[in-house]
Amino acid sequence: MSNSRGRGLQAGALGTFDTVVMAVAGSAPAYSLAATTAVLVGAVGLASPAALLYCAIPMLGIALAFSYLSRIDVNAGASYSWVGRTLHPFLGFISGWALVISATIFMVAGSLPAGSMTLALFDERLADDTALSTVVGAAWFVLMLLVVLGGARLTMRAQLIMSGVELAVLGLFAVLALFHTGNARAFDWSWLGFGHFDGVSGFASGALIAAFYYWGWDVTSNLSEETRDSRRTTGLAGLVGVGVVFLLFEVFTIAVNVILSSRQIQENDANVLAVLGEEVWPGWGGKLLTVAVMLSTIATLETTLIQVTRSLFAMGRDRTMPSALGRVHRRWNTPWVAVAVVGTVALAMFIASNALGTVGDILSDAISAIGLQIAVYYGLAGLAAVVAYRRRLLKSPANFVLGGLWPLLGALFMFWIFAESLGELSPAAVSIGIGGLALGLVPMLWYWRRGSDYYRPARLDAARAIEADYVAPGRTSEQLRAYEGLPTDF
Repeated sequence: MSNSRGRGLQAGALGTFDTVVMAVAGSAPAYSLAATTAVLVGAVGLASPAALLYCAIPMLGIALAFSYLSRIDVNAGASYSWVGRTLHPFLGFISGWALVISATIFMVAGSLPAGSMTLALFDERLADDTALSTVVGAAWFVLMLLVVLGGARLTMRAQLIMSGVELAVLGLFAVLALFHTGNARAFDWSWLGFGHFDGVSGFASGALIAAFYYWGWDVTSNLSEETRDSRRTTGLAGLVGVGVVFLLFEVFTIAVNVILSSRQIQENDANVLAVLGEEVWPGWGGKLLTVAVMLSTIATLETTLIQVTRSLFAMGRDRTMPSALGRVHRRWNTPWVAVAVVGTVALAMFIASNALGTVGDILSDAISAIGLQIAVYYGLAGLAAVVAYRRRLLKSPANFVLGGLWPLLGALFMFWIFAESLGELSPAAVSIGIGGLALGLVPMLWYWRRGSDYYRPARLDAARAIEADYVAPGRTSEQLRAYEGLPTDF
């Protein structure tokens, strides 16, 4: 699994601040709240804030796993590489494939709302037209495709503008919601407890949807080959990103519970934030939050394109998928073949999506299906961190908790919500989620039989990686002992 076969990506294009912005944009706070709140409320009711809270704790464990693994293996494939080198190459491929499929499904789940939000700025009635939303969403998607093709720096400039406006608007409305007086119900601390869940299966369904809210912060790991000081930066940015979006999700979900009635939420399932904005600031609020949602949706289309194209690039480079996917553009240093393939497939899916129903119907099944696939590759990454650091975990309490116990609990939680949710989801969601994963068996077995080097990996072991990095000419024994005294680093 060489990182240097052929022409590579643009090294050092992004800094620490850039990757933090990408992590927050990847989780798309405004889009997630607008498109997913009605789905979450439909599943768990007033327990929505609790679902987000109790999913955030294991999600931080997964973010820690990504942070630790990125320190010893810088690879655009991220979990695809890590899981393959620690657990088994077959599991590694499935991990990478789960990201590719979930991201591809999101091209529809994300582009349709982008078109719908754009139309809503001009005429609310146009927003419900699936065909027209598809055309406008496809135009936004093609624009983001060209931006991503143009390289990491161009992508970052576009992201700063879109995410900057989005976060400014969300911050303004978070303050306005705090002082809003026309409440549908009073805040209740029980919303953060377990009392409102419909049993264990209800909790699992809510947690699976909550996982979709957070998904996307790990784009920083897929950008590791293009980031300065990536062994430290990518993991730190992921952790900061999870923390920022958690606060935004909790504030706005509680505001929805307090200010909106159940009927308002369910009747506006495609954009709950617009209704919230209109309640908080009549006349302007709905329009401003619709702009924020539109920008958030377009921004997360960009980060999702980065994730899927970098993952396919790593697979093509390793020859576990067609090797052409590993080609890099001479001028822009981007995987242009992967970008072209993803664009073609996504546009075909846009056209097919018109037969599936309304924007709300498509979103509901797509979100649940993506949640299943997220649970798979996040869970495998959590286990991979424990295995890679197994010989370092007892070096200190911090190593044991942050590098072992917390990622392990995060992984087990992901696998549990995956299994528990299968019996609760619609047949369409399960078919999309599991069927998408099963499709990966075809290229996996094909390229395994063709003898790809990926299936004969050099094992990923933190103790050996650390020794290779630190036991080098010029290192003094004092420096090595000082390094051993920094348990939170490794």
